[in-house]
Amino acid sequence: MTRRVLVASEGTRSAAYGWNEWGLLIAIALMWGSSFLWIAEGVATFSPPVVSLSRLVLGAAALAVFPATRQSVERSDYPRIIALALIWMAIPLLIFPVAQQWVDSSIAGAINGGTPLFSAVVAAILLRRIPRPVQISGFVIGLAGVLLVTLSDATGADGSPLGIILIVLATAMYGVAFNIAVPLVQKYGSLPVLLRAQLIAIVAVLPFGLAGIPGSEWSWSGAWAMVALGVLSTGLAYIAMGVLGARVGAARGSVPVFFLPIVALLLGVLVRGEHVQLAALVGIGLVIVGAWLTTRADR
Repeated sequence: MTRRVLVASEGTRSAAYGWNEWGLLIAIALMWGSSFLWIAEGVATFSPPVVSLSRLVLGAAALAVFPATRQSVERSDYPRIIALALIWMAIPLLIFPVAQQWVDSSIAGAINGGTPLFSAVVAAILLRRIPRPVQISGFVIGLAGVLLVTLSDATGADGSPLGIILIVLATAMYGVAFNIAVPLVQKYGSLPVLLRAQLIAIVAVLPFGLAGIPGSEWSWSGAWAMVALGVLSTGLAYIAMGVLGARVGAARGSVPVFFLPIVALLLGVLVRGEHVQLAALVGIGLVIVGAWLTTRADR
């Protein structure tokens, strides 16, 4: 008898984060937090759709190396995998390079840090269970930190309203996608689900990527940025995120995204010379506190 995949499910571990979970969190934060820098480097020479297509192709190539990706998947689960491909990969990965033409990488990372809140709300609705008070306080404090980081810079010339709206839309999609991914990964493992989702996403993005080639110019710096963006941020990071979500659930599993503003801000300052105000530093502190509270035991 086959096990039915639900729309959302709880994690297999309800205890507080252990060493394995914190290790996955740090790895995800570093790989996804740096993705905004790689995108910013890529769109300097490649058109946004080319950046999106490149990262998906390289990410799928990195996943295909693992033999576990060849495990079969039931046909009845493909609609969920298709939904995952569109709202976790194809659409957001098209949106971010476009938005980052008008928004600093540090701002993009800060707004994306609100993903755990969207994940928690969707999980509460689908599972019909409100998170513990300590976790709710963690989400609220984390959101305050994300907003403080965002508003400290988003009013400048490098934070256009349209770009911010696009990133918020992509962030909301991530919150829904995490809840779809958890039960699929619990049933099949990360690799078979993610490779199929990325291949479907490649098909969806391919027309846009091909259309963007004439508007692109070759550069080695942009090419290396695409390698890092594809292999790390689109390949290995998705694997780690799938494993973490399956262990602790969609809401607590999306907590690594709280740390993306920290990584994005640091890289934006160190590599691209972007400015950071004092309010943003206070916001970083709130993000850390909020993340710690959110990772407490689920029961």
